[in-house]
Parts: sequence; C-alpha cells; structure tokens
Amino acid sequence: MSTPALPREELRGLFLFEHLSDAQLNWIDEHAEVERHDSGEVVIREGDPATCFYVLLTGALRMTRLVSGVEVEMKRTDQRGSYCGATQFFVHQETEHSYGASVHAVSDVEFLTLPAAEFAVQFRGWFPMAAHLLEGMYVGWRNTDTVISSRRRLLALGELSAGLTHELNNPAAAAVRATASLRERVAGMRHKLAVLAKKDIDPELLDLLLEVQERLVKQVADAPKLTAMQQSDREDEIGDWFDEHGVDQGWDLASIFVSAGLTADSLDGVLDSVGEGLLDGAVRWLAYALETEMLMGEIEDSTTRISALVGAAKQYSQMDRAPHQWIDVHEGLDSTLVMMSGKIGEGVRVVKEYDHGIARVPAYAAELNQVWTNVIDNALGAMAGEGTLTLRTWQVDQQVRVEIGDTGPGIPDDVRQRIFEPFFTTKGVGEGTGLGLDISWRIVVERHYGDIKVESAPGDTRFEICLPVEEQASL
Repeated sequence: MSTPALPREELRGLFLFEHLSDAQLNWIDEHAEVERHDSGEVVIREGDPATCFYVLLTGALRMTRLVSGVEVEMKRTDQRGSYCGATQFFVHQETEHSYGASVHAVSDVEFLTLPAAEFAVQFRGWFPMAAHLLEGMYVGWRNTDTVISSRRRLLALGELSAGLTHELNNPAAAAVRATASLRERVAGMRHKLAVLAKKDIDPELLDLLLEVQERLVKQVADAPKLTAMQQSDREDEIGDWFDEHGVDQGWDLASIFVSAGLTADSLDGVLDSVGEGLLDGAVRWLAYALETEMLMGEIEDSTTRISALVGAAKQYSQMDRAPHQWIDVHEGLDSTLVMMSGKIGEGVRVVKEYDHGIARVPAYAAELNQVWTNVIDNALGAMAGEGTLTLRTWQVDQQVRVEIGDTGPGIPDDVRQRIFEPFFTTKGVGEGTGLGLDISWRIVVERHYGDIKVESAPGDTRFEICLPVEEQASL
C-alpha cells in the first residue's frame, strides 16, 4: 500500500538526506512514496528486478539470502533510515539489476521508496564525481573480492584437505597392516589346531585349553600401559620361564604375552591346565589367539579414528545441519583443530582450558568455524612451528567468551590498530590477502552481534571472541 511521501523537514531528518538542498529534497518528495507492509510480509524477494530503493521509516526488518537452497539471515534491524533494495542503483550495468537479498517485515513497517532507474539518473546529475568514484569502488571491490576470496577459499580448502588426508592415511594404513598380519595369524592358528588335533587330545582337555584361551583373551583389553623398562623386564621374566619349561624360541613369544598383559604367574596357570606334554603347542596356540585379539583391537581403534575424523569434518563443514542453531562452541573448536592438525607441528603444544559449564549460543556454526580457522591459522603462523597454542572458554553474564592465544613475537601497537581492516596484512607479497581477520570481524560483529578484540605483548598474543547467549532482535 502506497501513500504520498513525507514533508521536506521530515525527509531531512533521515540521515541519508540531511545534507540535500531544498531542490533535491523537492525532487525526492515528488518521486518518493511511502509503503506500508504487515508483519511477516515479504517486502522484497531475492532475484526480482531491482526497481525500488527502500528507506526504513518505522518497524523492524530482516534480510535473508538463499545459500544452497537454505534461507540464511544476513541482517536484522529497526534503525530508522536503514536502506535496502536497489542499493547499487548508481552502477551502470548492461543487464537488469536484481535484488541481491530478500527483505521480510519483522513487525508492521513503513518504507520510503524511490524508483531506482529515475533516482540513478538524478543521483549522477547531482553528484557526478561521487557517482563515478562509487561506481569504480563498487566494481573494483566486487572484482577483487571475487578473485581473492575464491583463491583464498581454494587455498584454505586445499590445506585443510591435505591435513585431513594425512590424518586419515595414518589409521587407514594401520588398519591395512593389521588386517594383513591378522590373516597370517589366523592361518597359523588353523595350523596349530591341526597339530594339536593329531596328538589325540582328550576332548575335555581341549575344552580346558579353549577355556584358558578365552580367559586370557579377555585380559587383553585391560592390559596395563608399561614403560620401556617395565616391558623389557617382563619380557626377560617370561623368556626365562619359557627356557625353564623347554619352550623353544620362547623369547620370540615373550613380547606378545607381555603386550597382552600376562605375567609368569599367568603361564603357571596354563601349565597347570594342560601339563608339560602339551605346553609347547598350547603356548604357541595361545600366542596366536592373543596376537589375533590385539590385531582386532588395533583395527577397531584405527577405524574408530577414521570415523572420528570424518565426524569432525562433518561438524566443521556443518554438513546436513541447519545454518543457524544453538551450538556448543567447544565442538567447533575441536573440529577445527582436527582439520588443521596437518599445520600443527610437533613443536606446537596445544592447551585446552575449557569451561564445559558455559551456555550454548545461537550461531551460524559453519561461519564461526571459519573464525576459529582464521585466528588459529594466524597464531600458528606467528609461532613458526614452536610455541604454545591455548584455547580457553568462559562465560561472563550473558556472553560466552573464547580466547585463542599464542606465544609468538606479538603484534606491534601500530599494526594491532589495523588488523581488522580489509586487505591489511603484515605478511609478504603473495603470502596473505588481508581478508581473514576482516571476515572474522564481520562474522562475529555483524552476523552474531558479538565482539572480537586482541591483546598482544611479545610471547603473549590473545584474541578474545565474545558471543551473546541470547538471540538478538536487532543490531
């Protein structure tokens, strides 16, 4: 619904028009209309022809965009004078302009609307030099941002993929090796079973041997972790026991029994059960059984590790999850560390000081993961492979705070004042785009209504990200 525009003095009260001349305000008054929309109504639909420039007079709006078919909220505001719609009206384009986002009425709203095509002509007449500068800045920024952002995303994806591939390769290779060894041990068990069967074992004795096997196998999962010295001492002890009881090459079997958590007392129990005559065959049979159980445990550990890595990758990318959700920030921090494990060298110690009692926060989880990635990547770069990376979380009133610290050389005062500026970087030519912290600032401040700040001294640099624990109605 449209009505005549506002009086001149009321128009001048809008910050966009406060410095226009009387003649310019007269033109606005003659060509503008006031539109009213009910709460919940779609005012502008993304992709439709951009025919109008909208200025908010009363009420609240929210702006959304479709990302991979999912509606993502970009902004929410009730500030009088905020503008939307055909905001690039001053740019000459061969194709027709279209709205870059949808605008929804959060409450009953009023807009001052101007026809974009006529306003563009008039604007370029009023401010010819400003129009040229704005158009140049807009087109230049769009082209630069497209090229650099695409390149940065590809490089970041390549680095993360390389790190994840490296991490997946280790447990996968371990599972392959364990599977090959398991095949050999199972073949050996079949051979030993045939040897035992040829000795006309009493069925009750064979049952007893199998009972001993099951009892010892169950101890494998609870085998204690031994130091190198303890491992060596126990191997010597069991090797001596084998020598005393005539088991050939017992020293070759000792490491298996020690790794399974057995002692000489355990072997005394085996001897009591099977007797001296079958001891050699029984010991070798049990060695195969124990090693088979340990190999199956290794395969289970490796495949569990692979599943955990895949799970971390899914959490990091937020695959199959809603873009906006209530999240535990620790999940994002941990998945980011997993994805960046290839860049965390052996000389970097990671310290986690998590307060697991903090509240969940409403957030775009995938975008926050990008913030963690940018800040942690900068910290790792500053430490150059040597130092301590500290991740700390706590809550102050209605804010969750995440601190990412490093022990690098620090950020000079003159640099610290500019680190969130677009395209500002302290890295060498070709090494950085200057977009990482700018993007992080926009995600935290503009998208999540939080704050990001930095404190730095030589050996102690800390980025603090503050996130509200409640939904924010407007910025």
